[in-house]
Amino acid sequence: MANNSVQDLASLPKKKAASNSWMLLDVKGEPMLLEVDKYAIMHRVGIHARDLRILDPLLSYPSAILGRERAIVLNLEHIKAIITAEEVLLRNPRDENVVPFVEELCRRLPVNGLSDHLGLNEYEGEGKELEKIGKDNSWSPRIQDHNDIPPFEFRALEVALEAICSFLEARTKDLESTAHPALDALTKKVSSRNLDQVRKMKSAMTRLTARVQKVRDELEQLLDDDDDMADLFLSRKALGAVSPAVSLAAPNWAPTSPTIGSRVSRVSKASTIASYAHGTGTGADDVEELEMLLEAYFMQIDGTLNKLTTLREYIDDTEDYINIQLDNHRNQLIQLELVLSSATVVVAVYSLVAGIFGMNIPYMWNQNHSYVFKWVVIVSGIVCVTIFIGVLGYARYKHLIGT
Repeated sequence: MANNSVQDLASLPKKKAASNSWMLLDVKGEPMLLEVDKYAIMHRVGIHARDLRILDPLLSYPSAILGRERAIVLNLEHIKAIITAEEVLLRNPRDENVVPFVEELCRRLPVNGLSDHLGLNEYEGEGKELEKIGKDNSWSPRIQDHNDIPPFEFRALEVALEAICSFLEARTKDLESTAHPALDALTKKVSSRNLDQVRKMKSAMTRLTARVQKVRDELEQLLDDDDDMADLFLSRKALGAVSPAVSLAAPNWAPTSPTIGSRVSRVSKASTIASYAHGTGTGADDVEELEMLLEAYFMQIDGTLNKLTTLREYIDDTEDYINIQLDNHRNQLIQLELVLSSATVVVAVYSLVAGIFGMNIPYMWNQNHSYVFKWVVIVSGIVCVTIFIGVLGYARYKHLIGT
């Protein structure tokens, strides 16, 4: 039935102008490339156009995890997907960053040996499965071994969160590996080349921090609202949120998608009803299960954000160190300028004396007094040196120059 529904979806009329590349992965993890327009996707998963617009790669939307009646709209960086209770629709599957995510989905979505353990061959059709539950209010021991298996949508969501957290953490490590050598080189030598490298690295860090912060804020918002987390439990909503007695008495599954009648999904619903019958399928437990899942990746993305914060602090410390160095050099230049200015004043005084005695003006004591030249030179030099030492001593006394 799942294959027929996929073929039906693939055979929908296509519009070249509005066609999009999608990949469908079912509960068995089997991928199928599709070229369908947005209206076929909207009709299949039951979402509005505004939700589908979030997944448009041509538009810039922040990271979002939205729970709808029959689907989870997932927009995390390059991962843009729609998760239902039985399938994953992935946009732009040929993107180089999306390919590893697709491979991981194919590997982890199917539950190996589930059909054998559940004894599907013993029960033909969903009515007999539910009738078996209703008779003795129990289920096969082989099924109870799989009670800890999370629903399909949780497994797909976990793979997406793990992929995006690992992707951002890898980008953070790459940034750290390039940032520390660039900062160390800048501390050793302040040059235009080193400054340009640090500038580019700081811009990349700012953009990466914003991306990580958006993912973290989205997870934090989900963890703070139990209703939003409950909206992500698609398997429970597919049951109609009715009481166990009514569910067992009237096992009527209204298919929400063409693949709803698959055998594995029927067993998943039957085991969910069994948990309600035993009193273990409460909404609080479901929210707690999802909360633990989200909390794990919230801690991971929060750790990545802390690494970026530490790197930013290291950059700020380096900038402070560079500014201190520049201030020190500036102070040394100011001190040198003070010394040179003092020397200029002294030389100006000495030049004044030389200018006075060098005037071509006749005067009486200029004759037969040649010894006066020697004393004028000596006395003028002593006075000028005294003035220079006095100026430097005053500047040092006022801490204008270093000792």
